[in-house]
Parts: sequence; structure tokens; C-alpha cells
Amino acid sequence: MTAAPGLAPGATLGVLGGGQLGRMFVHAAQRLGYRCIVLDPDPDSPAGRAAERHLRADYLDEQALDALALEADAVTTEFENVPARALRRLAERLPVAPTAGSVATCQDRALEKALFQRCGVPCAPHAVIDDEAALATAPDALLPGILKTAQLGYDGKGQRSVGSRRQIAEAWRELGAVRCVLERRLDLAFELSVVLARGAGGDELVSFSPFRNLHRDGILAVTLWPAPRMEVALAAAADAAARAIAQALDHVGVLCVEFFVDHSGTLYANEVAPRPHNSGHCTIDASDASQFDWQVRTLAGLPLPAPRMHSNAVMLNLLGDLWRDGVAPDWRSVLALPGAHLHLYGKAQARLGRKMGHLTLTASSATAAAALASEAAQRLGLPAW
Repeated sequence: MTAAPGLAPGATLGVLGGGQLGRMFVHAAQRLGYRCIVLDPDPDSPAGRAAERHLRADYLDEQALDALALEADAVTTEFENVPARALRRLAERLPVAPTAGSVATCQDRALEKALFQRCGVPCAPHAVIDDEAALATAPDALLPGILKTAQLGYDGKGQRSVGSRRQIAEAWRELGAVRCVLERRLDLAFELSVVLARGAGGDELVSFSPFRNLHRDGILAVTLWPAPRMEVALAAAADAAARAIAQALDHVGVLCVEFFVDHSGTLYANEVAPRPHNSGHCTIDASDASQFDWQVRTLAGLPLPAPRMHSNAVMLNLLGDLWRDGVAPDWRSVLALPGAHLHLYGKAQARLGRKMGHLTLTASSATAAAALASEAAQRLGLPAW
């Protein structure tokens, strides 16, 4: 079952995963009057504490999955590394969006690359490295490159830069000699993403205009929306590519496609997230419908009107690095700025690289939003961009 037949507010929506994306989904669902139940093993999960009920169990715990299926009217997921097997089990008894097939494809970089090629969407030249033979025959044209684990890599994890055949072999073994994808390193000008939502059957498909993203150490640091200096043709190409990928996956729910753009202006698909995305957090404060509102609507089978952006926005990711010596940043200082929207995720322990929250600065113009964000970054001790 992949679609809920128009669940009215008052129904119970389930979510696999208890992190910040699940927490923001729960908040969006509760605003519409839905009850939420979260399945996550962490007893202190952000989403679990926000929901009406928290099942503290592993994602493959059959008893917990049966309890979730009994209580919920439809189920979604907040991250792509939830076992597809759990989604399949739940789908035997109630609507699940996204489907296990869509999630399984997005869990595997090699399957993603094959999907891009089927859709006619350009991606970086690459090769799958899954054994010694593939290692020996990897094309020299892919150097210099990046070796990435096919599964379980995110925020820069599971990746190694390689510049020679010897380094490919060393990196592959460092990564555990697991299935990997070797990509040629592109000469990047910038990165962007498209977030969309697709209803069951594909009759309704809406998207936000592209987001421009800056990463540091593989983790999203800054998002500007709308993407500045974006040519109309490039924005249209990114949107069309994201829509083609969603249709090919028969995806139901929110989906994000991340893209690279090189210095010649060529667009390359990088990866797909079958869920709301960090870069789409701007929509909470700058649009009349957020990506989490869309996630609720697609799961419940509600209408998807086109979004209306009402503010320009810059989003700053807030990592645990800002909690210096365990002391939280001076929130009063940044909240004194007009158009400052602070979102903290309720995580008790700050660690280096851990996403603790985000700060969105909104204004009537892109220039004003950028100026506010620069001032906020300075007050927080974040580097300029």
C-alpha cells in the first residue's frame, strides 16, 4: 500500500526515525491536528519526545513494527538508511510513503547512478568498485576522483579523495573493501538542490525553486534561497531532472535531488534523498508551505497546492562545534536581529559535526537576507562565505 485515502486530521501518522527531520515532521503534523507515533531506538530521540507516542525499539523489531502498524493509519520515514525490509513489512498492512523500493534505490550510490542514466540526467563519470577485478580495471580517466562507499555514507562520511591507482586500492581497503563508487572529481562552480513533493499516482507534483548550497567538510553549512545568480535555463533543467527522477522512482512523498554545477554551467546529479532535506529548511520560514507540510500532505493524501515564497532566506547550519567547552552560543545576540528564526533540535549532547539546529534569516530582498546572515555568522563565530 503506497497511499493513504485522504486521512483527515485526527488520524495517527507514524514515522520511522527519531532525529530532527522526524521532529519537524511531527510538529507539522500536529499543527494540522494529527497524532504522531515515532519508532526509534534512542530513548531520548528529538522526534520521540515531540510525538504523542514513542516506540523505543530497533527498526527491524517485528513486535514494534506490528505495534506501529496497529496504531498508525499511514507511515513515513525521516531518513533513507532505515531498512527497506521494515518498510516492506509495514506496507503489507497500511499505506507507506515513500515506498521501500524508492528508499532502497536512494540507499545505494550505484543504484542512484544507474537511475540517473535511465532518466537521461547527467552525473559524474564513475565506475562501481566491488571486487579486486573491478579495482584493477578502474579507468584512469576517473582520476583524480573520489571513492565513496555505495551505502551508509552521508555528510562526507565514507569518502576518500584519490589521485592515483595505488591510492584507489588503499582507499578501497581503508573503507573495508565494500562496494564503492569511484567518481571523477568535477571542477565545481557551485552546488544546488531541488526539493519536491509527489502525490500518489503522480497526478500532483510540486517543487520549490532551487536552493544554492555551501558545504564545509562534507556537511551543509549555508543555504541561500532563492539561489542567487541562477540562470532561468539552469533552474528549469534542475527542476525537470528532479521531476524525472521522482517519476522514475514512482516516489510518493518529499524528495530532494542534489546537483553539482561545473564552471562551464553543466548540471550533474549528485545524490537523492527520499525525504525532506537540510537545504529545504528555509521553507519553514520563507514559504507558505514547508517541505514538512508537504511530507504530511503526501502521506495523508491531502492536496498539494503550488508553494508561494514570501521572503528571501539564508539558512545557517548550527553544528555542535559552536558549543565551545560545552557552553551554548549567545542566542540573545542573534535573536536580536530582525528576521532571525532559531530552530534547535532538542539534542542534549553537542558533539563536533553534530547538527544541533539551524538559523534562518529572512528579509524582503536577497541582499538584505545575506547581510543579516553575515552579521549572524559573525556573532556566532562562524566563518564567512
